[in-house]
Amino acid sequence: MKKPIIEFMNFGFKYRSQAKPTLFDLNLTIYEGEKVLIVGPSGSGKSTIGHCLNGLVPFSYRGDLTGSLKIMGKETKQEGIFVLSKMVGTVLQDPDGQFIGLTVAEDIAFSLENDCVPQSDMIPRVKEVAEMVDMNNYLGHSLHHLSGGQKQRVALGGVMVDDVPLLLFDEPLANLDPATGKHAIELIDWIHKERNKTIVIIEHRLEDVLYRHVDRIIVINDGRIISDQSPAELFASNVLESVSVREPLYLKALKYAGCEITSGMHPEHIESLDINSCRDKLVNWFELTEKVEAKSASSTILQLENIHFSYQADLKILQDVSFSIAEGEMVSIVGKNGAGKSTLTKLICGFERPESGRILIDGRDCLNDTIKERSLKVGLVMQNPNHMISKHMIFDEVALGLAVRGIPEAEIKQRVEETLRICGLLPFRNWPISALSFGQKKRVTIASILVLQPKILILDEPTAGQDFRHYTEIMEFLLDLNKQGVTVIMITHDMHLMLEYTPRAIVFADGKKIADDSAVNTLGNRSIIQQANLKETSLFELAERVGITEPSEFVERFIAHDKVVGRKWQ
Repeated sequence: MKKPIIEFMNFGFKYRSQAKPTLFDLNLTIYEGEKVLIVGPSGSGKSTIGHCLNGLVPFSYRGDLTGSLKIMGKETKQEGIFVLSKMVGTVLQDPDGQFIGLTVAEDIAFSLENDCVPQSDMIPRVKEVAEMVDMNNYLGHSLHHLSGGQKQRVALGGVMVDDVPLLLFDEPLANLDPATGKHAIELIDWIHKERNKTIVIIEHRLEDVLYRHVDRIIVINDGRIISDQSPAELFASNVLESVSVREPLYLKALKYAGCEITSGMHPEHIESLDINSCRDKLVNWFELTEKVEAKSASSTILQLENIHFSYQADLKILQDVSFSIAEGEMVSIVGKNGAGKSTLTKLICGFERPESGRILIDGRDCLNDTIKERSLKVGLVMQNPNHMISKHMIFDEVALGLAVRGIPEAEIKQRVEETLRICGLLPFRNWPISALSFGQKKRVTIASILVLQPKILILDEPTAGQDFRHYTEIMEFLLDLNKQGVTVIMITHDMHLMLEYTPRAIVFADGKKIADDSAVNTLGNRSIIQQANLKETSLFELAERVGITEPSEFVERFIAHDKVVGRKWQ
């Protein structure tokens, strides 16, 4: 019989800065060699569980702790962070908060250096781990020059280099492109099987994690465990829908078609799913739903002509990039990590100047405009909220841009409160930003730009770290802005976001634009998917498996139907 490695017994925790507990009466046992996924809405307490496992609670985040938590038989509150770090390796949601070294090699080697491992043993070990996480060509690179996905892979390497029995991954997919995310899940699965590690994953992207086998899924809501089941058992229930956690898309399509989901259908993955009993219902549903009509375009608001850019003479970041975006469009820019997507936004906003080419806004060449002049028409929400925040209090942060522009105080108050309400932050308006989670900080930065009402709004991974409810609230707000004429450009790794909200997708790989097509056609093109590290949605595979000859049309009709009936909490 396997030994318990994690034991929560009547465990509760209340942060010192909060009036109510975050965790209530947890009873949970995880056994040696298990792979367990923890899911739940934002603020449910799942990240706090992670903090309890790695010792941040109670040794860094102070508060009132009740009950017992044992790891490998040791009561955690009687140990220190150093002792726990030799039992639990952690990959944080925000990789910047984890880095120690100046270069990739230094950071991966840190725990080995801390343990006084000889360099003759350290160097080959670092190279081996770097190769496993596909960072072997970046060992001498500065961490600050890496993309978000590359940083995440370095963080993975820093954990893997230390031989600890328990590995904790806090949203490991948050900054990864879909194909790299699949690689990360494969890597975690390999560690689990080959190294016999116990794995705990905290992640919003449920369907992506289940690309590989998971033993159990723990569902947390309001600080309590409401479900502890196998994936098949969980998907046969309505638990996920009840707490606003996004179900796999293929399951939602089956439900829309009137199919009953049972654990005997093996619903934990599209490839294992037995769809024989649902085939006719799916085909009938497809035939009865209406075809989606395309939206006509208007005048051009943003145009890039033959843009070239590089940070170093021998390293081309963008090569001959040209495209135009119409006023009122909602467009996704997608592609592999390091393809130049974030650099593109810096050029549009004026933070960098292209080596050659032109950028036109409203038909006017804006290359000689200052950043301030450019900001009157273009607003940017950056990928990492910590790179934007400059005030201590939430209200002050969102009001800052309006105050700088000389807006009257009464109007500032009205606009800030309305924006905070839409972003789900109004109850926290007088909170310090330091008390927020990463996902909540993300919403503060979105609010700080939305309140300025720019004509073009660029968002770099707008929904990273958000649960499905907050994801939908933010995206529906952006959609409302878009309907009022605001042009919205989103850089995203979320293929469902691209499908659901942006009719058009511009695809980048290795600094070049390789496609500019509808979102549905983009994810139906296997060549583009492979070049740009995208991921074919499970809806395509579902349509193909039941014999629908127009899988792209099936996806379009699902998205349109889901917008109408899939928002039960609104």
